[in-house]
Amino acid sequence: MVLTISQKSSKSKKIRIILDTDANNELDDQHAIAYMLFNDSIFDVEGITINKTRNGGSIDDHYDEANRVVKLCGWHSRVELYKGSTGSFEEIKDQLNNPVYDGSNAVNFIISMAKKESNRKLVLLSIGKLTNIALALHKVPSISSKIRIVWLGSNYPVPGEYNQENDLSSLQYIIDCNVDFQIALVRYGESSGTDAVRVSLSEIEKIMPGKGPHISTPVIGRHGGYFTNFGDYSVNLFQNIDYHDDPPTRALFDMAAVAIVKNPNWAKQKNIPKPKLIDGRWHERPNNPDHITLWENFEKGKIIDDYFSSMENYVLDQSK
Repeated sequence: MVLTISQKSSKSKKIRIILDTDANNELDDQHAIAYMLFNDSIFDVEGITINKTRNGGSIDDHYDEANRVVKLCGWHSRVELYKGSTGSFEEIKDQLNNPVYDGSNAVNFIISMAKKESNRKLVLLSIGKLTNIALALHKVPSISSKIRIVWLGSNYPVPGEYNQENDLSSLQYIIDCNVDFQIALVRYGESSGTDAVRVSLSEIEKIMPGKGPHISTPVIGRHGGYFTNFGDYSVNLFQNIDYHDDPPTRALFDMAAVAIVKNPNWAKQKNIPKPKLIDGRWHERPNNPDHITLWENFEKGKIIDDYFSSMENYVLDQSK
């Protein structure tokens, strides 16, 4: 069932957001994109920026996967996608005065949206490495007061984690900036992180078939096949990935990050003095007057229930 919004009066209450994604890595990015797009009454989606991490192929592969999901969600003509960085912050930061550089399309878009006149802060929701956002801040530091960065990553306080390890330099740069920086913690294997926000293959196969708007032109999936709605594609993604537990489940890390932007009551917030990353390990700075926000202890049941509800009762703003 689709719910529609016929008036723009609610637009000023929506959360302005750019999603920054490595969409072809695993399967949680795709579900985060769909969840965001199907909550059109909550999010004012300014655009989607792409980054390349070490899995998932080239920047074009990540872009193509994001574009598949956008099409399957009925948003193809409603949101723009921008290719971003393939390299690291450290590799690119001295090239920012060049007309074109690695990631320039995404970086320039982030800057332009942050500078846009608005009484609403722009949420930069990063569900991959932080390179595009760090480069935007480095190029135009003044945007720091106009943005809130929510990043899905880190096993803090222990080392490691995929998004973090893909660009340590961008993470430390953002920590050292005077910017609202919040981390939705991953914490592999721990009940306090987004790793606990899991769904089973059997749940997906039971609930997701046919969910979402049906489009007229089929989309070829990452693993082949033709799809006309996101629900069927979700099933295909879950059927074509490795499992390491019984019964088979996968964490929807990235989707959980979208969820806590939608409803901050679905996790616990903790402010800590900004730590320091040295060789990939966290070092505490208890006397640091500057803080970052950690999100932990996610309400798995409420988040998963809302996700499935959003797939069934998706909201599309007909005024766009």
